Amino acid sequence: MFFKKSPMDLLRTSCLAFRRSSSLFFLKAVKKVILSILVFLISFHFISMVPGLKILTSEFEKEKHIKEILNILEKYPSDLANGTKKELAEVIYEEATRYNHDPKFILALISIESSFRNWSVSEKGAKGLMQIMPYVAQEIAQEIGIEWKGDHTLFNPLLNIKMGIHYLSRLINDFEDPRIAIAAYNYGPSYIKSLMERKQKVPLHYYKRVISAYQNL
Repeated sequence: MFFKKSPMDLLRTSCLAFRRSSSLFFLKAVKKVILSILVFLISFHFISMVPGLKILTSEFEKEKHIKEILNILEKYPSDLANGTKKELAEVIYEEATRYNHDPKFILALISIESSFRNWSVSEKGAKGLMQIMPYVAQEIAQEIGIEWKGDHTLFNPLLNIKMGIHYLSRLINDFEDPRIAIAAYNYGPSYIKSLMERKQKVPLHYYKRVISAYQNL
């Protein structure tokens, strides 16, 4: 005699079948994840054990970042030759990395200071891409071993970047607050220190402009 299953029995059977298939699917997924992790760990260990591969990996990352910097430089009109832009991208990456800065933040600062125009001169006499005052630049040049050939040295974009990033790093070390350091870069450290000594509020609108530029690069 043939007995038909009740709807409840059919539901139980379906649920059991679904659980079995779900369990199998889950186990397969877990195996894939474990296999991927093992492959990654083995690859990472292999790269770390082979110096040549490690160098190639770091060089690849370096070139990737330099290309990103170059792409940003090429987005904006400037008075720099294409060959100079490539060299400039390399120097920005190297110097920013040396002082633990985000290269993109340096680009944002340049965009506000000079709009990427190498021959810019401010009303107060600040010169070049990072708009450094000559008397400050001469002091920095001595600190980091750059031959000072007068104010014209600031129109060498590669040297200007080296001096500008060093100066920014010095301000950050002095003020121990990046926001105040950026304000000091714009207003001058003496003025900012005088405000702090008188317990007056340090203006941060310039810092906010740089952050806004950073977000829009």
